[in-house]
Amino acid sequence: MAIGLILTIAACAGKFEPSIQSIAPTATRANCQQIEHTAGTTQVCEGAKRIVVLGPYLLEPLLALGVQPVAFADYAALHRGEYNQPSQQIPYIGARIAGSIANVGMAGTPSIEAIIKAKPDLILGLDIANTKHYQTLSKIAPTLILKWGDPDGNLQTIAIAVNQTERAADLLRETKQQIATARQAFAPLVATAPKLLMLISSELREVGLVTKIHNRCSSLPQDLGFQLVYPQQFGQAPPETFAPISLETFPELDAADAIVLLGHNFRNVPERGLADGFEEYQLTKLQQAWTSNPIARSLKASKAGKVYFMPSYQCLALPGPIGTQLYLEEFKKQLLSAKSGSSLLQ
Repeated sequence: MAIGLILTIAACAGKFEPSIQSIAPTATRANCQQIEHTAGTTQVCEGAKRIVVLGPYLLEPLLALGVQPVAFADYAALHRGEYNQPSQQIPYIGARIAGSIANVGMAGTPSIEAIIKAKPDLILGLDIANTKHYQTLSKIAPTLILKWGDPDGNLQTIAIAVNQTERAADLLRETKQQIATARQAFAPLVATAPKLLMLISSELREVGLVTKIHNRCSSLPQDLGFQLVYPQQFGQAPPETFAPISLETFPELDAADAIVLLGHNFRNVPERGLADGFEEYQLTKLQQAWTSNPIARSLKASKAGKVYFMPSYQCLALPGPIGTQLYLEEFKKQLLSAKSGSSLLQ
């Protein structure tokens, strides 16, 4: 069952085997180092300034390190044409891009012609979308294929490539401290209502449990002290892969004190929706489906008004320092607000 942004990425990674001759620069460069990544070991030399990034998952840590890209490929066709107004065209993190950058297609099916035109000296890709592309991309410029599910490790690897290791260490410390401080703020709520059911869906036609494969989406609530609720069939071992469930199994999860639904809807997003209303676009159909479904309405958390809707993009596509802060603020705003939650039966 196709659940969430992960399959959007994977679905884009189809055939991509153009034959090109190596055009990577051969001139000797100073201060080079070998960097290990999921597809092998690549020599990256100091001074990489023209960086092509395949996906927001890797654009986020690059921007958090204070480094600007020259080109970007998104996971979905949210924008066509060059990113001449990135703050309006790239959700959440576009405002951190200083000027216009090139659009090199989709992260899973990047345009070789556009990447060559960008004249990169470093390309960043993701294992679940770009492993098959590695040999081709490596002929254009040094390429690092980084790992889904390891945002901290990716931040550190990118930091080595762009000579920002101290900044990466600072970011990791700051994020850890933010989570620790938030855990204290959530402690009273966790003490009385610790059980949290987390689901991901677009409009309840396909529903999945939020599991380890969703990395930051599931790990942050647990870092705050919540216990994620899973069906008895999983026993004491929470699932680590996709875990689709049917609406008919919802009553088995009625022990949850609260429910968080991560909404995703990245198809046919209107251009104006990226700047204003991207979150609403992700959540509206899911909210409507939940409120009109009698099984969903019958759950204890629904009756108590403890159902919260959050955009999956923040934690799924942006699991690094920037997205973690956004996701954390969303939890604070919704679960800690005195007026958070409203009865869906009203």
